[in-house]
Amino acid sequence: MTAPYDPEDREKVVAKLPAALRQELKVRAAELGVDIKDAVTEGVHAWRADRAPRPLVDTSGGSSFSTYLPAGLYGQFKKDCTDRGNLPYNQGIAQSIRLWLDAHPSPRRIPRSSGARRIIFGNQKGGVGKTSTSAGTAQALAEQGQRVLLIDFDPQGHLTRQLGYPMLDIDDPSLAKFMLGESRGELRELLVPIEQGGFGGRLFLLPACKDAFLLDAKLATSRSVRIKETALEKAMEPLEAEFDFVVVDCPPSLGYTMDTALYYARTRDGEDSETSGVYIPVLAEDSSADAYDMLYDQIQDLVEDMGVDIALLGFIVNLYDSRKGYIATSSLDQWKEIGEPPVVAVLPELKEQREAVRLKQPLLTYAPECEQSEVMRTLARRIIG
Repeated sequence: MTAPYDPEDREKVVAKLPAALRQELKVRAAELGVDIKDAVTEGVHAWRADRAPRPLVDTSGGSSFSTYLPAGLYGQFKKDCTDRGNLPYNQGIAQSIRLWLDAHPSPRRIPRSSGARRIIFGNQKGGVGKTSTSAGTAQALAEQGQRVLLIDFDPQGHLTRQLGYPMLDIDDPSLAKFMLGESRGELRELLVPIEQGGFGGRLFLLPACKDAFLLDAKLATSRSVRIKETALEKAMEPLEAEFDFVVVDCPPSLGYTMDTALYYARTRDGEDSETSGVYIPVLAEDSSADAYDMLYDQIQDLVEDMGVDIALLGFIVNLYDSRKGYIATSSLDQWKEIGEPPVVAVLPELKEQREAVRLKQPLLTYAPECEQSEVMRTLARRIIG
């Protein structure tokens, strides 16, 4: 069938779309080597051909998006929108883009030989950004086509609350209870999908529970010699096949809870080195270095006691502001001088992260184009490899 227009003759089309959808389109088109205008054109054709009702795309907070469609196609598209109950043009374009994205998954998904890759964010010091970096990295991984489970493993539950979800009640089933063999049913029943933004049903949260404060004491008194280290892995085993990555926001602790998280991130038999491991968020100041020394000693003790390899994947220097002068700049230089593990990301101290927390929104949804979000995406691409 001959098209009623010359495919090379294009006209400019302007719509209002949410920044998260625009960013997902930009990333996916770049991954596949496709021009954005061609991706949108293909999506519009698919949308016009499929007249079945489609789920609405959240277009609230949209801003200007422009591309080029073959001449005549936009006119036909607008007529279709009218025929489908006066569907807003912005919604029609958003649905077309969503249709194209769903039909063209990210090529970065990789086969797994031993379950999901386990990435934990740990530091004995509080306030260094474990929650913000683990959440942002999980969001960026999901945005790039990976299926991700984000675990709030901190009994304070900052991650759960910052994303706008309630903590599990102390009498409810929880990850801690599954680790201790005190829960019936399935752990997957506790997972919460994070639907905002460009995550496309690929990002899930395992919320914190108030009973997690008791986990260290119960692990310490367990009669099983090895339950202290293997409890998290055994609880997570039924879920791993469903995900590409499990990202764990660890507590600011050096206790048994941290041991079980570190063991979970070890390199498993048959798994390539640094496929899983530990990221250490730090600040550009001396107390972070003291806390890292304690975490390093804990990791080395576990490596020697258990005969395992735990990869230190890198430092993430958080809340960096060169305007603070010598203390900040010299501290950053010292982190870089360590060499192994390397500094893999430097996150600037900007207001967008604080605003996202205040509004209980994922950073990559609230401010997808800010510098912090771009750093998270760069780190996610590094992790995917």
